[in-house]
Amino acid sequence: MMGTNGVTSHLRVLRERSFRYLFLGQAASVIGDRLVFVALALFVTRRTGSPTDLGLVLAAATAPLVLLLPFGGVWADRVARHRIMVVTDLIRAALHAGLAALILVGEVRIWEVVAIEACFGAAQAFFQPAYTGLVPQTVPEALIQEARAVTESMANLATLLGPALATLLVLGIGAGEAFAVDAATFVLSAALLTRVNPRARGRVPASARVLDDLRAGWREVVSRRWVWVTIVTLAGAMLCVDAQWFALAPSVAREHYGGVGVFGWIETVLGAGAVAGSLAGLAWRPRHPLRTGLLIALAVPLLCVVFALLAPLVVVLVMALGAGVGFSLFLIWWETALAHHVPPHALSRVSSYDWMGSLVLLPVGYLVAGPLASAFGARTVLGVGGAVGLVLTLLALAPRATRQLTGPGRAEQLAPQPSSPRAISA
Repeated sequence: MMGTNGVTSHLRVLRERSFRYLFLGQAASVIGDRLVFVALALFVTRRTGSPTDLGLVLAAATAPLVLLLPFGGVWADRVARHRIMVVTDLIRAALHAGLAALILVGEVRIWEVVAIEACFGAAQAFFQPAYTGLVPQTVPEALIQEARAVTESMANLATLLGPALATLLVLGIGAGEAFAVDAATFVLSAALLTRVNPRARGRVPASARVLDDLRAGWREVVSRRWVWVTIVTLAGAMLCVDAQWFALAPSVAREHYGGVGVFGWIETVLGAGAVAGSLAGLAWRPRHPLRTGLLIALAVPLLCVVFALLAPLVVVLVMALGAGVGFSLFLIWWETALAHHVPPHALSRVSSYDWMGSLVLLPVGYLVAGPLASAFGARTVLGVGGAVGLVLTLLALAPRATRQLTGPGRAEQLAPQPSSPRAISA
């Protein structure tokens, strides 16, 4: 339960003007994102009934994201991060407004959805590293964990509300309306981002070639064993757990739990757990945050296992609640650790490698989910994937540095910064 200190920190961080505008803009945008992610799964499943088609759409959205993330990280460490976010918000608004129009006039084809989501993923590759690097620039150093917890609370509230809204819109009104709502949220986010005035944070050497910047960011990753081992093991978990869950769980829900809408409600409960976890993250500062977070996050692959075994729905929902809590806390502590242990001038590049590494196998997982389900059964693939995910999550704890890394206030201060006089600025 969150104590008085957590509430006080929560209120204090929202008093920071730039952070408040960033928070409000992303609150709208992320709700739209979560709405659309589930809406895609429901729309494609209802339209074709094919896990292969759904896997193709999800892979199309993820592959350009993975390929372009390192370049997004380079530009986010060079250019004003909030301006990159404004441009990519407007691009994504136009893309999903176009998809909404195609669905509403009844002319959309699967290949068109694939093409639009591929462009959407490309834009997100430049948005995500900029966002990760911008958050610490909108608050004082002492409030970084609180800022991460508040933004995660917002994201997890979106995980709670988005699937419920998606289920109601797609099954009740229509998928076109869901994408139209998402497009509007990006416009609102872009408008609020123009009010953000980031502070300078850290110093950065004069700009080098893009390739040199990529190499420098890579060195920051591989020099920290707790970073690269976590990224590698999570890449495997995304392949075996997340990809199989989103590609196959809607079909399992339809065939064994009474309807595809059950998938949306499970996602909603998972979101409720994530909200609870992010609220706990405002005040909970374990001595060894990554060790604690990875152990709690074991609930995520366990959710796949109990769902594949056709456990009673109440058991699945309880597991989903725990999975939301566990992953939310891990993500808060992970991003806080990066912000405190990685030099500010390299944070967006390290974040881009983090995202790329974690997601690199996700398109493969989406593409193979359907064929594997046809060969072995969706439940078998989902259950085996969950079991492998359990092993991989435990392997992430293998490095001593991961188990013993301490949190803010117990750890080393920000890494020594280069002596160049040029600071990252707005």
